[in-house]
Amino acid sequence: MTAPDSSPGAVDSSSDTAESPATRERVSMFRSLRVRNYRLFFVGQVVSNIGTWMQRIAQDWLVLSLTGSSTAVGVTMALQFLPMLLFGLYGGVLVDRFPKRRLLFLTQTSMAVTGLALAALTLSGQVQVWHVYVAAFAVGMATVVDNPARQSFVSEMVGPGQLQNAVSLNSANFQSARLVGPAVAGVLITTVGSGWAFLYNGLSFVAPLTGLLLMRTRELHPVRRAPRAKGQLREGLRYVAGRPELLWPIVLVGFIGTFGFNFPVWLSAYADDVFHADAGAYSLFNTLMAVGSVAGALLAARRGTARLRVLIGGALAFGLLEIMAALAPSYWIFALLMVPIGMFGLTVNVTTNTAIQMGTDPAMRGRVMALYMMVFLGGTPLGAPIAGWATDAYGARIGFVAGGVVSVVAAVVVGLILVRAGGMRLSVGWNQGHPRVRVLSRKRADEPRSVPV
Repeated sequence: MTAPDSSPGAVDSSSDTAESPATRERVSMFRSLRVRNYRLFFVGQVVSNIGTWMQRIAQDWLVLSLTGSSTAVGVTMALQFLPMLLFGLYGGVLVDRFPKRRLLFLTQTSMAVTGLALAALTLSGQVQVWHVYVAAFAVGMATVVDNPARQSFVSEMVGPGQLQNAVSLNSANFQSARLVGPAVAGVLITTVGSGWAFLYNGLSFVAPLTGLLLMRTRELHPVRRAPRAKGQLREGLRYVAGRPELLWPIVLVGFIGTFGFNFPVWLSAYADDVFHADAGAYSLFNTLMAVGSVAGALLAARRGTARLRVLIGGALAFGLLEIMAALAPSYWIFALLMVPIGMFGLTVNVTTNTAIQMGTDPAMRGRVMALYMMVFLGGTPLGAPIAGWATDAYGARIGFVAGGVVSVVAAVVVGLILVRAGGMRLSVGWNQGHPRVRVLSRKRADEPRSVPV
């Protein structure tokens, strides 16, 4: 279940009364960076994440340039995330069995080699679209293990008391790279070509690999590893199925990840077809979304808890803003709406991630996080081609609206299910002439609820 307000990762506002606002901000937002191992990890990820975003922008634009098809961009996304859909749960089993630091060293090395190979093909002028497809699939195979290992390794670096803060800062790190990566990629693509973005990405993995090597193993918080045994995958599925506070948030992010997060398809189509701009516009859209995402991550770092009502509210706002952006009449209105879309999209991601990690037994965390990542990212092979087809057939606006509608419906349905599972009820009324919606308990005040909302 999600952590109560009194959890170690929560922010105790009463203890801050004697501190200045600046001190409170420093303690609440960045306290996990005091841990040396996490600091090394964080700095390495800053460098690598910039390269990751540069490659994402360059990859999407290269495919669009080679084919002129949004469907091809969707296929590229699908190939990158298809391995997570097919093998994600098995990756979680491996993460629970083996040391996560060692697994991360192997996965980060393999992604570096892939980036360098794609750079060599592009800079030599030999690149073809099938090369990009193969590279995307290879990266996807590495992420099958890399994603759950990175997510669950955070708790081993900082311990349970700093987990909420570290997860939020990880997201801020990744999204902050979007402020630099897309902008640099846009300049490189328009001046010297996509190959240099791929080259930077391949070389950027030196930073996280160095950080992993410099970590002090005695300062880690190791968890009991699962021994090799039959039925571990089914055990993980049963574990999640029996806990609604884990199951339904995963279902929600599955729908949003599959149908609401196809931004490479939509934004490239808006830049090229709707507003008749170049790669710089595509980079701008991604950069503005990153601004909102960073704001959302830092707000999550200040929050001490991961409440499910924040997840539902964020998902609902995310879907509604997508619909508004899809119907935006001008370039700048569309661009500015990327900021709140990024903020609420990140709120959904961080809140779900934190709630799941804090509510899962450490020995099961690799499998549960693999299921979460499989659903969130693995839905892309289904959603991206559909989004690309709808965009090509009916236009970018229709494709974007459809993604927003699915996100809104999923948020409402899952929210009602969680309210019922938590023994709650909705109270709708009026307060001083304004509508007021509250979530109230059906149970007595001293009776515990199964799902904190």
